[in-house]
Amino acid sequence: MKQKTSITLSQEALAGIDRMAGTRSRSAFIETLVLRYLQEEEKAARDAREIELINRHADELNDEIEDVLRYQALPAGEPDDPR
Repeated sequence: MKQKTSITLSQEALAGIDRMAGTRSRSAFIETLVLRYLQEEEKAARDAREIELINRHADELNDEIEDVLRYQALPAGEPDDPR
């Protein structure tokens, strides 16, 4: 369900919308832009939360990775790992 609203935009913004909208109405064009922006902001917030979580547990994760790497065997005929 759509709801009518009123916004005030500069002539420059309206001219840009009219240029870019093509055959779409201003409303359809603006709605597309707003929805895309909201999706991008939600993704950015989700990414930031995930990065914070990874950083919070980075030391533990790195220790786990080092432990796993110690148990990996080199293929036959390979020189010893210089680590």
